[in-house]
Amino acid sequence: MPNSENSGKPDQHPASGRRNTTRIVGRALTCGVFALAGVLFYVSAHAARGIDLRTDNSMLKLGDLIQQRSDQNRQTQADNSQLQQRADALARQQGRSPADSDLLATLRQQAGLDPLQGPGLTVTLNDAPPDATARIPGVPEPGVNDLVIHQQDIQAVVNALWRGGASGVQVMDQRLIATSAVRCVGNTLLLQGRVYSPPYVIRAVGRTDGLRAALDGDPSIRNYLQYVAAYGLGWKVQESGDLTLPGYTGSTDLHSATGQ
Repeated sequence: MPNSENSGKPDQHPASGRRNTTRIVGRALTCGVFALAGVLFYVSAHAARGIDLRTDNSMLKLGDLIQQRSDQNRQTQADNSQLQQRADALARQQGRSPADSDLLATLRQQAGLDPLQGPGLTVTLNDAPPDATARIPGVPEPGVNDLVIHQQDIQAVVNALWRGGASGVQVMDQRLIATSAVRCVGNTLLLQGRVYSPPYVIRAVGRTDGLRAALDGDPSIRNYLQYVAAYGLGWKVQESGDLTLPGYTGSTDLHSATGQ
């Protein structure tokens, strides 16, 4: 006979209770996730204030800063040139002996401070087209570094021209002196505080036969010419009977030096 205390509505099965508890907890967690997402969206929008947070403008800002500093250096060099001309004019007014004047003119010419005119060569280097492929059967397809001008390429040309007897060398629109350094930053040339992009133009005044022989005999340039043939890097050598190189207009102060 059934127990009277157990009559009426049967007891709820334990599994059913666990399901109800799980359902409540799940709903609570879902609501919490949506609430947290809403907070994050609000904070992100408030911080961005209409700016795309995924856009990294740091490289653009750095490029703008480099270009701005390059423009400032260009103006400074122009100002220095004007001041130097005024100083030279004042010095001439003071009067010098002919021997002193000749010595000063020789030293200025050797230092690269005065314009230089004479026969010479113009060498132009340029990056290969960005979609360049191998032009010679059996040569591997190029990587990014195979298609651009590197610092050692420009330096090799400059060094060869000096060895070939150049009286003066100009890179882009600047005359080189004893303290000049050719550096590449990424795919741009940094020279005496100013930034340049290819094509890179190098001019030298001197006997053209000696300059050409030095270029042809340089092992680094011969290696570069293999990439010219394989991938289409730019290389042009032009001879001129009358080149004019500008005088150096930057600072001649030596900031540091080390002895061996």
